[in-house]
Amino acid sequence: MLFSIIIPVYNRPQELDELLACVAQQSYTNFEVLVIEDGSVDKADLVVKKYAKSLQINYFFKENGGQGFARNYAFERAKGDFFIILDSDALIEPTYLEEVKKGIENQQLDLFGGPDKDHVSFTATQKAISFAMTSLFTTGGIRGKAKNIGGQFHPRSFNMGISRKVWEATKGFVITRMGEDIEFSIRCIALGFKSGLLPEAFIYHKRRTSFKQFYKQIHFFGRARINISRFFPKELKWVHFFPACYFIYFWNTVVLNILIPPIGNLLFMGLLVYWIAIFLDALKQTKSIQISLLGLIAANIQLLAYGQGFIEEGIKKITNTSQP
Repeated sequence: MLFSIIIPVYNRPQELDELLACVAQQSYTNFEVLVIEDGSVDKADLVVKKYAKSLQINYFFKENGGQGFARNYAFERAKGDFFIILDSDALIEPTYLEEVKKGIENQQLDLFGGPDKDHVSFTATQKAISFAMTSLFTTGGIRGKAKNIGGQFHPRSFNMGISRKVWEATKGFVITRMGEDIEFSIRCIALGFKSGLLPEAFIYHKRRTSFKQFYKQIHFFGRARINISRFFPKELKWVHFFPACYFIYFWNTVVLNILIPPIGNLLFMGLLVYWIAIFLDALKQTKSIQISLLGLIAANIQLLAYGQGFIEEGIKKITNTSQP
């Protein structure tokens, strides 16, 4: 068997149903599916049962231990030569596995991943969030690129694949949250495994459906970046400090507009120019004024939430009040 598709799930039976419907339509069929229920209250066992005839699918329930260890649980039970990890809130095209097979054979990869896109069915808010996560003016446009700044491509767990050799050499994830996928990718590359991006093996990633959920997720990402630096200090790059700088600049602008308006107004002009650039970039990409305005909101939430989490966890690291 070539592929084992691994899907950890936590209280998301409806999203899993939508993903499995996509998996059942794959043009390449030499694969199995492992669904790992990570201590959910709202279980997905009936959803899995629905696909028992159309897919070679196995369902496992375990106590909640986090997504990293849920994936390890699946690795131990998978039969494929390659393991593909997908988030439950994803959709894939029928040719997804064909593209993965083509890519790993052409590039001779042991570690790989694909980019994410927004789907036509997504809400305006979801499309705005997708823009914010990929724009040159927010993430530097580095998501879904063949190389990260300063090194090889680091696959992310929403759309990641590894060979059985990688699993045997690494024994999987050593942390279950807080940047576990980036830590894992860095460790795999350090062991000499070849990593590569598969541009056509993309997914439609729903992410969060509200700005409140998005804020919580990105705040966690900011903390996770610092947590990764506990394991690999050299992986903390200059670009990772940008949201923290934006967070400080933004709130200084707010305070100084109250205390010293002339200086506050001057700082605000800098923000205004930046916001216009984000809006125009969103308009160019989405062709929608509504999504562009929401994209501007999403971009600010992303930068502020990430910056806040980055600063908070950075202080904990400096003061040694939090351990990985």
